[in-house]
Amino acid sequence: MLHITENIVHCDPDMAGLKAPAATALSKRHLSFRKLLLILLGLFLAFMFLPWTQNIRADGNVTTLRPEHRPQTIHATIAGRIEHWYVTEGQAVKRGDTIVHLSEVKAEYFDPNLVERVGGQVQAKQGAIESYGAKVGALEQQIEAMRRELDSKIAQIQQKIAQGKLKVESDSIKVEQAKIDLQVAKRQFDGMKNLYDKGIEALTKLEERRLKLQDASTKLVAAQNALETSRRDLDIYRTELRLTQNEYANKIAKAQSDKFSTLSEQYDAQASVNKLQIERDNYARRSAFYYIVAPQDGYIVKAIKPGIGEIIKEGDPVVSIQPADYQLAVEMYVKPLDLPLLSVGRTVRFLFDGWPAFFFSGWPGVSVGTYAGKIVAIDRNISANGKFRVLVAPDSGDEPWPTALQPGGGAHGIALLNDVPLGYELWRIVNGFPPDLYKGLETKANEEKK
Repeated sequence: MLHITENIVHCDPDMAGLKAPAATALSKRHLSFRKLLLILLGLFLAFMFLPWTQNIRADGNVTTLRPEHRPQTIHATIAGRIEHWYVTEGQAVKRGDTIVHLSEVKAEYFDPNLVERVGGQVQAKQGAIESYGAKVGALEQQIEAMRRELDSKIAQIQQKIAQGKLKVESDSIKVEQAKIDLQVAKRQFDGMKNLYDKGIEALTKLEERRLKLQDASTKLVAAQNALETSRRDLDIYRTELRLTQNEYANKIAKAQSDKFSTLSEQYDAQASVNKLQIERDNYARRSAFYYIVAPQDGYIVKAIKPGIGEIIKEGDPVVSIQPADYQLAVEMYVKPLDLPLLSVGRTVRFLFDGWPAFFFSGWPGVSVGTYAGKIVAIDRNISANGKFRVLVAPDSGDEPWPTALQPGGGAHGIALLNDVPLGYELWRIVNGFPPDLYKGLETKANEEKK
Protein backbone atom coordinates (compact mmCIF):
# COMPACT_ATOMS: atom_id res chain seq x y z
CA MET A 1 0.00 0.00 0.00
CA LEU A 2 2.98 2.29 0.65
CA HIS A 3 4.77 0.91 -2.37
CA ILE A 4 7.82 -0.02 -0.27
CA THR A 5 8.19 -3.35 -1.97
CA GLU A 6 7.14 -4.73 -5.28
CA ASN A 7 5.81 -7.92 -3.75
CA ILE A 8 2.03 -8.14 -3.94
CA VAL A 9 0.13 -9.89 -1.17
CA HIS A 10 -3.15 -11.51 -2.20
CA CYS A 11 -5.31 -11.95 0.92
CA ASP A 12 -8.69 -12.71 -0.57
CA PRO A 13 -8.23 -16.41 -0.91
CA ASP A 14 -6.76 -16.60 2.52
CA MET A 15 -9.71 -14.60 4.15
CA ALA A 16 -12.44 -16.52 2.48
CA GLY A 17 -12.71 -19.01 5.25
CA LEU A 18 -12.48 -16.56 8.12
CA LYS A 19 -15.57 -15.75 10.28
CA ALA A 20 -14.70 -12.14 11.32
CA PRO A 21 -14.70 -10.61 7.84
CA ALA A 22 -17.92 -12.37 7.10
CA ALA A 23 -19.52 -11.00 10.27
CA THR A 24 -18.44 -7.43 9.59
CA ALA A 25 -19.33 -7.31 5.92
CA LEU A 26 -22.27 -5.05 4.84
CA SER A 27 -25.51 -6.88 4.08
CA LYS A 28 -27.90 -6.22 1.20
CA ARG A 29 -30.53 -4.93 3.76
CA HIS A 30 -28.20 -2.05 4.65
CA LEU A 31 -28.13 -0.96 1.08
CA SER A 32 -31.94 -1.09 0.88
CA PHE A 33 -32.28 0.94 4.11
CA ARG A 34 -29.90 3.56 2.78
CA LYS A 35 -31.95 3.87 -0.36
CA LEU A 36 -35.11 4.18 1.77
CA LEU A 37 -33.52 6.98 3.80
CA LEU A 38 -32.54 8.79 0.66
CA ILE A 39 -36.08 8.46 -0.69
CA LEU A 40 -37.59 9.71 2.60
CA LEU A 41 -35.14 12.62 2.67
CA GLY A 42 -36.14 13.54 -0.86
CA LEU A 43 -39.83 13.33 0.04
CA PHE A 44 -39.24 15.46 3.13
CA LEU A 45 -37.42 18.09 1.11
CA ALA A 46 -40.18 18.10 -1.48
CA PHE A 47 -42.76 18.25 1.31
CA MET A 48 -41.06 21.34 2.73
CA PHE A 49 -41.81 23.24 -0.48
CA LEU A 50 -45.53 22.47 -0.45
CA PRO A 51 -47.77 25.54 -0.02
CA TRP A 52 -49.13 26.14 3.46
CA THR A 53 -51.90 28.60 4.42
CA GLN A 54 -51.19 30.37 7.67
CA ASN A 55 -54.23 30.69 9.95
CA ILE A 56 -55.53 31.92 13.29
CA ARG A 57 -57.97 29.82 15.29
CA ALA A 58 -60.73 31.38 17.40
CA ASP A 59 -63.95 30.14 18.94
CA GLY A 60 -67.26 31.97 18.71
CA ASN A 61 -70.97 31.51 18.36
CA VAL A 62 -73.60 31.92 15.68
CA THR A 63 -75.47 35.24 15.72
CA THR A 64 -77.20 37.53 13.20
CA LEU A 65 -75.59 40.07 10.92
CA ARG A 66 -77.97 42.97 11.73
CA PRO A 67 -78.70 44.03 15.33
CA GLU A 68 -82.49 44.13 14.84
CA HIS A 69 -82.46 40.45 13.79
CA ARG A 70 -80.97 39.22 17.04
CA PRO A 71 -83.03 37.83 19.91
CA GLN A 72 -84.61 40.70 21.78
CA THR A 73 -86.52 41.26 24.99
CA ILE A 74 -89.86 43.07 24.93
CA HIS A 75 -90.31 45.36 27.94
CA ALA A 76 -93.43 46.81 29.49
CA THR A 77 -93.92 50.47 28.60
CA ILE A 78 -96.20 51.11 31.59
CA ALA A 79 -96.70 49.55 34.99
CA GLY A 80 -99.55 47.06 35.05
CA ARG A 81 -100.99 43.74 36.10
CA ILE A 82 -100.84 40.72 33.78
CA GLU A 83 -104.40 39.70 32.91
CA HIS A 84 -104.08 37.29 29.99
CA TRP A 85 -101.47 35.61 27.80
CA TYR A 86 -102.32 35.19 24.11
CA VAL A 87 -99.23 33.16 23.10
CA THR A 88 -97.19 30.21 24.27
CA GLU A 89 -93.44 29.69 24.24
CA GLY A 90 -92.19 28.59 20.82
CA GLN A 91 -95.24 29.97 19.02
CA ALA A 92 -94.78 31.89 15.79
CA VAL A 93 -96.17 35.43 15.81
CA LYS A 94 -96.65 38.13 13.21
CA ARG A 95 -95.87 41.78 13.62
CA GLY A 96 -98.66 43.44 15.61
CA ASP A 97 -99.98 40.20 17.17
CA THR A 98 -101.06 40.60 20.79
CA ILE A 99 -98.78 38.82 23.24
CA VAL A 100 -100.10 39.80 26.67
CA HIS A 101 -102.84 42.04 28.10
CA LEU A 102 -102.17 44.31 31.09
CA SER A 103 -104.59 46.09 33.41
CA GLU A 104 -104.08 49.40 35.21
CA VAL A 105 -102.54 49.51 38.68
CA LYS A 106 -102.17 53.26 39.28
CA ALA A 107 -105.10 55.02 40.97
CA GLU A 108 -104.88 58.16 38.80
CA TYR A 109 -105.70 56.10 35.69
CA PHE A 110 -108.59 53.99 37.04
CA ASP A 111 -111.33 56.21 35.52
CA PRO A 112 -112.50 54.49 32.30
CA ASN A 113 -113.69 57.84 30.89
CA LEU A 114 -110.45 59.66 31.70
CA VAL A 115 -109.74 60.63 28.10
CA GLU A 116 -113.26 62.04 27.57
CA ARG A 117 -113.16 64.00 30.82
CA VAL A 118 -109.81 65.56 29.97
CA GLY A 119 -111.23 66.34 26.53
CA GLY A 120 -114.09 68.23 28.25
CA GLN A 121 -111.55 70.24 30.22
CA VAL A 122 -109.82 71.09 26.98
CA GLN A 123 -113.07 72.36 25.47
CA ALA A 124 -113.81 74.44 28.59
CA LYS A 125 -110.39 76.02 28.46
CA GLN A 126 -110.79 76.71 24.77
CA GLY A 127 -114.09 78.50 25.55
CA ALA A 128 -112.26 80.58 28.16
CA ILE A 129 -109.66 81.47 25.54
CA GLU A 130 -112.42 82.68 23.20
CA SER A 131 -113.92 84.78 26.03
CA TYR A 132 -110.53 86.32 26.75
CA GLY A 133 -110.20 87.12 23.07
CA ALA A 134 -113.58 88.86 23.05
CA LYS A 135 -112.63 90.84 26.15
CA VAL A 136 -109.39 91.91 24.53
CA GLY A 137 -111.34 93.09 21.49
CA ALA A 138 -113.75 95.08 23.68
CA LEU A 139 -110.86 96.71 25.53
CA GLU A 140 -109.23 97.65 22.25
CA GLN A 141 -112.48 99.28 21.12
CA GLN A 142 -112.73 101.08 24.46
CA ILE A 143 -109.18 102.36 24.11
CA GLU A 144 -109.90 103.59 20.60
CA ALA A 145 -113.08 105.38 21.79
CA MET A 146 -111.20 107.07 24.63
CA ARG A 147 -108.56 108.24 22.19
CA ARG A 148 -111.21 109.74 19.93
CA GLU A 149 -112.88 111.39 22.94
CA LEU A 150 -109.50 112.75 24.05
CA ASP A 151 -108.92 114.23 20.62
CA SER A 152 -112.36 115.89 20.78
CA LYS A 153 -111.72 117.27 24.27
CA ILE A 154 -108.33 118.59 23.25
CA ALA A 155 -109.82 120.32 20.22
CA GLN A 156 -112.55 121.89 22.39
CA ILE A 157 -110.09 123.15 25.00
CA GLN A 158 -107.76 124.43 22.32
CA GLN A 159 -110.69 126.47 20.98
CA LYS A 160 -111.18 127.92 24.45
CA ILE A 161 -107.47 128.70 24.66
CA ALA A 162 -107.63 130.48 21.31
CA GLN A 163 -110.66 132.49 22.48
CA GLY A 164 -108.89 133.29 25.75
CA LYS A 165 -105.86 134.55 23.84
CA LEU A 166 -108.11 136.82 21.77
CA LYS A 167 -109.84 138.07 24.91
CA VAL A 168 -106.49 138.79 26.57
CA GLU A 169 -105.42 140.70 23.50
CA SER A 170 -108.73 142.65 23.48
CA ASP A 171 -108.47 143.45 27.19
CA SER A 172 -104.88 144.58 26.69
CA ILE A 173 -106.09 147.07 24.06
CA LYS A 174 -108.78 148.28 26.47
CA VAL A 175 -106.17 148.82 29.15
CA GLU A 176 -104.08 150.89 26.77
CA GLN A 177 -107.18 152.87 25.78
CA ALA A 178 -108.04 153.46 29.41
CA LYS A 179 -104.50 154.69 30.08
CA ILE A 180 -104.79 157.17 27.21
CA ASP A 181 -108.21 158.34 28.45
CA LEU A 182 -106.76 158.78 31.93
CA GLN A 183 -103.90 160.87 30.59
CA VAL A 184 -106.32 163.06 28.59
CA ALA A 185 -108.63 163.49 31.58
CA LYS A 186 -105.68 164.40 33.77
CA ARG A 187 -104.44 167.06 31.34
CA GLN A 188 -107.95 168.53 31.05
CA PHE A 189 -108.26 168.58 34.83
CA ASP A 190 -104.90 170.30 35.23
CA GLY A 191 -105.81 172.94 32.60
CA MET A 192 -109.19 173.57 34.18
CA LYS A 193 -107.58 173.88 37.59
CA ASN A 194 -105.18 176.51 36.28
CA LEU A 195 -108.06 178.44 34.78
CA TYR A 196 -110.01 178.09 38.01
CA ASP A 197 -107.06 179.32 40.03
CA LYS A 198 -106.89 182.41 37.78
CA GLY A 199 -110.60 182.96 38.23
CA ILE A 200 -111.40 182.40 34.62
CA GLU A 201 -113.51 179.20 34.93
CA ALA A 202 -116.19 178.37 37.43
CA LEU A 203 -115.88 175.75 40.17
CA THR A 204 -118.60 173.59 38.61
CA LYS A 205 -116.54 172.99 35.50
CA LEU A 206 -113.54 172.12 37.62
CA GLU A 207 -115.64 169.54 39.44
CA GLU A 208 -116.83 168.09 36.10
CA ARG A 209 -113.23 167.63 35.03
CA ARG A 210 -112.45 166.00 38.37
CA LEU A 211 -115.35 163.55 37.84
CA LYS A 212 -114.09 162.70 34.35
CA LEU A 213 -110.59 162.14 35.72
CA GLN A 214 -111.99 159.87 38.41
CA ASP A 215 -114.07 158.01 35.83
CA ALA A 216 -111.06 157.52 33.55
CA SER A 217 -109.06 156.19 36.49
CA THR A 218 -111.86 153.78 37.37
CA LYS A 219 -112.08 152.54 33.77
CA LEU A 220 -108.32 151.89 33.74
CA VAL A 221 -108.57 149.81 36.90
CA ALA A 222 -111.56 147.94 35.46
CA ALA A 223 -109.70 147.31 32.20
CA GLN A 224 -106.67 146.06 34.08
CA ASN A 225 -108.86 143.76 36.20
CA ALA A 226 -110.54 142.45 33.07
CA LEU A 227 -107.10 141.79 31.50
CA GLU A 228 -105.96 139.89 34.59
CA THR A 229 -109.20 137.88 34.53
CA SER A 230 -108.69 137.00 30.88
CA ARG A 231 -105.13 135.88 31.61
CA ARG A 232 -106.32 133.73 34.51
CA ASP A 233 -108.98 132.19 32.29
CA LEU A 234 -106.31 131.41 29.69
CA ASP A 235 -104.17 129.72 32.35
CA ILE A 236 -107.23 127.77 33.48
CA TYR A 237 -107.84 126.57 29.93
CA ARG A 238 -104.25 125.44 29.59
CA THR A 239 -104.41 123.69 32.94
CA GLU A 240 -107.66 122.04 31.87
CA LEU A 241 -105.91 120.81 28.71
CA ARG A 242 -103.12 119.20 30.74
CA LEU A 243 -105.60 117.67 33.21
CA THR A 244 -107.70 116.29 30.39
CA GLN A 245 -104.64 114.77 28.71
CA ASN A 246 -103.49 113.24 32.01
CA GLU A 247 -106.97 111.96 32.82
CA TYR A 248 -107.42 110.21 29.50
CA ALA A 249 -103.85 108.98 29.53
CA ASN A 250 -104.60 107.26 32.86
CA LYS A 251 -107.84 105.84 31.49
CA ILE A 252 -106.14 104.53 28.36
CA ALA A 253 -103.25 103.13 30.40
CA LYS A 254 -105.69 101.33 32.70
CA ALA A 255 -107.57 99.92 29.71
CA GLN A 256 -104.29 98.77 28.16
CA SER A 257 -103.29 97.21 31.48
CA ASP A 258 -106.59 95.35 31.54
CA LYS A 259 -105.98 94.31 27.95
CA PHE A 260 -102.51 92.95 28.68
CA SER A 261 -103.78 91.21 31.81
CA THR A 262 -106.48 89.59 29.71
CA LEU A 263 -103.89 88.58 27.10
CA SER A 264 -101.75 87.07 29.87
CA GLU A 265 -104.74 85.11 31.12
CA GLN A 266 -105.45 84.06 27.56
CA TYR A 267 -101.89 82.81 27.12
CA ASP A 268 -102.09 80.98 30.44
CA ALA A 269 -105.32 79.39 29.30
CA GLN A 270 -103.67 78.41 26.01
CA ALA A 271 -100.78 76.86 27.94
CA SER A 272 -103.30 74.97 30.07
CA VAL A 273 -105.04 73.79 26.91
CA ASN A 274 -101.75 72.54 25.47
CA LYS A 275 -100.95 70.77 28.72
CA LEU A 276 -104.39 69.18 28.85
CA GLN A 277 -104.13 68.14 25.22
CA ILE A 278 -100.79 66.49 25.96
CA GLU A 279 -102.32 64.71 28.96
CA ARG A 280 -105.31 63.64 26.87
CA ASP A 281 -103.05 62.26 24.12
CA ASN A 282 -100.86 60.57 26.73
CA TYR A 283 -103.89 58.96 28.32
CA ALA A 284 -105.11 57.86 24.91
CA ARG A 285 -101.72 56.38 24.03
CA ARG A 286 -101.40 54.79 27.47
CA SER A 287 -104.54 52.79 26.80
CA ALA A 288 -102.78 51.30 23.76
CA PHE A 289 -99.91 50.11 25.96
CA TYR A 290 -102.27 47.80 27.86
CA TYR A 291 -101.65 45.32 25.05
CA ILE A 292 -98.05 44.25 24.40
CA VAL A 293 -97.68 43.33 20.72
CA ALA A 294 -94.95 41.71 18.66
CA PRO A 295 -92.62 44.31 17.10
CA GLN A 296 -91.80 42.01 14.15
CA ASP A 297 -92.35 38.51 12.82
CA GLY A 298 -90.68 35.90 15.00
CA TYR A 299 -90.99 33.17 17.60
CA ILE A 300 -91.72 33.45 21.31
CA VAL A 301 -88.61 32.21 23.08
CA LYS A 302 -89.38 32.65 26.77
CA ALA A 303 -92.01 34.29 28.97
CA ILE A 304 -90.03 36.17 31.61
CA LYS A 305 -93.08 37.22 33.70
CA PRO A 306 -95.37 34.23 33.24
CA GLY A 307 -97.78 34.60 36.18
CA ILE A 308 -101.38 35.78 35.79
CA GLY A 309 -101.95 38.70 38.14
CA GLU A 310 -98.25 39.44 38.46
CA ILE A 311 -97.43 43.14 38.86
CA ILE A 312 -94.75 44.56 36.58
CA LYS A 313 -93.11 47.98 36.54
CA GLU A 314 -92.22 50.31 33.71
CA GLY A 315 -89.35 48.86 31.72
CA ASP A 316 -89.58 45.35 33.20
CA PRO A 317 -88.83 42.56 30.67
CA VAL A 318 -91.93 40.54 29.82
CA VAL A 319 -91.05 38.17 26.98
CA SER A 320 -88.12 37.42 24.67
CA ILE A 321 -88.63 36.92 20.95
CA GLN A 322 -86.48 35.58 18.12
CA PRO A 323 -87.06 37.33 14.74
CA ALA A 324 -88.16 35.01 11.96
CA ASP A 325 -86.22 36.64 9.12
CA TYR A 326 -82.52 37.08 9.73
CA GLN A 327 -79.14 36.70 8.11
CA LEU A 328 -76.70 34.55 10.01
CA ALA A 329 -73.23 35.61 11.04
CA VAL A 330 -70.59 34.47 13.51
CA GLU A 331 -69.05 36.53 16.25
CA MET A 332 -65.72 35.11 17.26
CA TYR A 333 -63.23 36.41 19.79
CA VAL A 334 -59.53 36.69 18.95
CA LYS A 335 -56.57 37.42 21.16
CA PRO A 336 -55.11 40.95 21.14
CA LEU A 337 -51.89 39.42 19.77
CA ASP A 338 -53.74 38.16 16.68
CA LEU A 339 -55.91 41.21 16.11
CA PRO A 340 -53.42 43.13 13.89
CA LEU A 341 -53.33 40.13 11.52
CA LEU A 342 -57.04 40.46 10.70
CA SER A 343 -58.77 42.95 8.42
CA VAL A 344 -62.20 43.48 6.95
CA GLY A 345 -62.75 41.23 3.94
CA ARG A 346 -60.38 38.45 5.04
CA THR A 347 -61.63 34.86 4.59
CA VAL A 348 -62.54 32.68 7.58
CA ARG A 349 -63.47 28.97 7.55
CA PHE A 350 -65.90 27.63 10.16
CA LEU A 351 -66.67 24.32 11.79
CA PHE A 352 -70.17 24.45 13.26
CA ASP A 353 -71.27 22.38 16.23
CA GLY A 354 -73.46 19.53 15.05
CA TRP A 355 -72.04 19.40 11.52
CA PRO A 356 -69.17 16.89 11.07
CA ALA A 357 -66.13 18.28 9.34
CA PHE A 358 -62.52 17.37 8.53
CA PHE A 359 -60.23 20.35 8.46
CA PHE A 360 -56.64 20.13 7.29
CA SER A 361 -54.74 23.03 8.80
CA GLY A 362 -52.77 24.73 6.06
CA TRP A 363 -54.73 23.16 3.21
CA PRO A 364 -58.28 24.58 3.45
CA GLY A 365 -58.96 23.57 -0.12
CA VAL A 366 -58.99 19.85 0.75
CA SER A 367 -61.03 20.31 3.93
CA VAL A 368 -64.52 18.80 4.11
CA GLY A 369 -67.54 20.14 6.04
CA THR A 370 -66.23 23.66 6.58
CA TYR A 371 -67.95 26.84 5.48
CA ALA A 372 -66.48 30.12 4.32
CA GLY A 373 -67.14 33.61 5.64
CA LYS A 374 -65.87 37.15 5.21
CA ILE A 375 -64.94 39.51 8.06
CA VAL A 376 -67.33 42.47 8.00
CA ALA A 377 -66.57 44.22 11.31
CA ILE A 378 -63.91 44.31 14.02
CA ASP A 379 -64.63 45.85 17.41
CA ARG A 380 -62.55 48.85 18.40
CA ASN A 381 -62.84 48.05 22.09
CA ILE A 382 -61.85 44.94 23.97
CA SER A 383 -64.61 42.71 25.33
CA ALA A 384 -65.17 41.62 28.91
CA ASN A 385 -63.38 38.31 28.25
CA GLY A 386 -60.15 40.12 27.35
CA LYS A 387 -60.47 39.48 23.61
CA PHE A 388 -61.66 41.43 20.58
CA ARG A 389 -64.94 40.54 18.89
CA VAL A 390 -64.87 39.93 15.12
CA LEU A 391 -68.11 39.68 13.12
CA VAL A 392 -68.05 37.35 10.11
CA ALA A 393 -70.79 37.10 7.46
CA PRO A 394 -71.32 34.22 5.00
CA ASP A 395 -69.22 34.31 1.84
CA SER A 396 -71.67 34.65 -1.05
CA GLY A 397 -69.14 33.13 -3.46
CA ASP A 398 -68.82 29.87 -1.52
CA GLU A 399 -71.13 27.10 -0.35
CA PRO A 400 -74.08 28.50 1.67
CA TRP A 401 -74.22 27.87 5.37
CA PRO A 402 -76.57 25.16 6.71
CA THR A 403 -80.18 26.29 6.83
CA ALA A 404 -80.70 24.53 10.17
CA LEU A 405 -78.20 26.79 11.94
CA GLN A 406 -79.72 28.75 14.79
CA PRO A 407 -78.37 31.82 16.60
CA GLY A 408 -76.50 30.81 19.72
CA GLY A 409 -74.81 27.69 18.34
CA GLY A 410 -71.08 27.18 18.64
CA ALA A 411 -68.62 27.85 15.84
CA HIS A 412 -64.90 27.30 15.53
CA GLY A 413 -63.27 29.77 13.18
CA ILE A 414 -60.01 29.54 11.27
CA ALA A 415 -58.96 32.88 9.79
CA LEU A 416 -56.88 32.27 6.67
CA LEU A 417 -53.77 34.42 6.27
CA ASN A 418 -50.88 34.20 3.78
CA ASP A 419 -49.76 31.22 1.67
CA VAL A 420 -46.15 30.24 2.53
CA PRO A 421 -43.96 27.12 2.03
CA LEU A 422 -44.42 24.44 4.65
CA GLY A 423 -40.75 24.55 5.57
CA TYR A 424 -40.95 28.25 6.27
CA GLU A 425 -44.01 27.68 8.48
CA LEU A 426 -42.18 24.99 10.49
CA TRP A 427 -39.18 27.28 10.87
CA ARG A 428 -41.49 30.12 12.02
CA ILE A 429 -43.23 27.92 14.59
CA VAL A 430 -39.95 26.51 15.98
CA ASN A 431 -38.56 30.03 16.40
CA GLY A 432 -41.82 31.44 17.80
CA PHE A 433 -42.23 34.11 15.08
CA PRO A 434 -45.69 35.52 14.22
CA PRO A 435 -47.29 34.93 10.82
CA ASP A 436 -46.33 37.18 7.90
CA LEU A 437 -47.90 40.38 9.19
CA TYR A 438 -45.60 42.76 7.33
CA LYS A 439 -45.82 41.22 3.89
CA GLY A 440 -48.49 43.66 2.76
CA LEU A 441 -46.50 46.59 4.17
CA GLU A 442 -43.39 45.54 2.24
CA THR A 443 -45.38 45.25 -0.98
CA LYS A 444 -46.85 48.74 -0.42
CA ALA A 445 -43.39 50.17 0.28
CA ASN A 446 -42.04 48.62 -2.93
CA GLU A 447 -44.91 50.13 -4.92
CA GLU A 448 -44.18 53.56 -3.44
CA LYS A 449 -40.50 53.24 -4.40
CA LYS A 450 -41.46 52.42 -7.96
